[in-house]
Amino acid sequence: MTRHAVSQAIVQVEGLVKNYGAVQALRGVSFEVREGEIFGLLGPNGAGKTTTVEILEGLRTADSGTVRVCGLDPHKSGADFKQQVGAVLQFTSLPDKLRVDEALELFASFYLRRQPTAALLRRFELEDKHHAFYAQLSGGQKRRLALALALVPEPRLLFLDEPTAGLDPQVRRQFHTLIEELRGERKTILLTTHYIEEAERLCDRVAIIDYGRIIALGTPRELKQRSAGTTRIQVRLARPAADGAVEQLEGVTDCRELDGSYVLHSTRPPQTIVALVKHLEAQGNELHSLEIASPTLEDVFLELTGRRLRD
Repeated sequence: MTRHAVSQAIVQVEGLVKNYGAVQALRGVSFEVREGEIFGLLGPNGAGKTTTVEILEGLRTADSGTVRVCGLDPHKSGADFKQQVGAVLQFTSLPDKLRVDEALELFASFYLRRQPTAALLRRFELEDKHHAFYAQLSGGQKRRLALALALVPEPRLLFLDEPTAGLDPQVRRQFHTLIEELRGERKTILLTTHYIEEAERLCDRVAIIDYGRIIALGTPRELKQRSAGTTRIQVRLARPAADGAVEQLEGVTDCRELDGSYVLHSTRPPQTIVALVKHLEAQGNELHSLEIASPTLEDVFLELTGRRLRD
């Protein structure tokens, strides 16, 4: 049994709809987040992730549908709601001349319950920057400060909207470690991301969202079971294969052409590769590259939509 299997829902979303003029940002989104889990909204840019989170944070109103966060309506509960949640927005900006410790003290003044500034500085490795101006911080330090600010009130629920977007790989891994520490404390987190590895590493459950709709929901393992028993083979050829030839290779259960490559799922990869080589020899074609991997959430998205997550 997973650690969140019997937890109550802290977020409940039903039939959420939001339009911006003629653009349908959300088209009936429904899901719930259980207390103590890390729940991920995974999808490409423009899929509706940030709109969903901003409605849950009380920053936008929905056109229709119902939302409950910590048992409250985010748009109507005012100060009571704000005491329950913390958030790292997609873009965080503070005054350039605001010092790190001043920012933490300022945020602490907004809440009835608050963590000590010294403890937050120590936890997020900002002690030696406590008197630095915001403008003097690196990108990684600014993101750590944003997370520290979100945790000032010891929130029941933490929103992280694309928390590692724009960070270099090393800083992103450091941020992942911080989130995993929060997991160990059983913090409830709703995280949006378009990074496959981030969702697979951090999330207990994932909702894949595309064009304003949830197209798949479950644990990363459950979602990848859609491709259970298959191996992902990506090949690039000197010239396109004859129509239908690649998808008819032995063992192939699914074939997609993307950016000049063929992405195959095969139940018998050795036989598929041998058949591919024989086919190329017969056609006078050449194999430029071949990659073999286990299916990922990217493959789930590909199978459901016919395109890559980051297209």
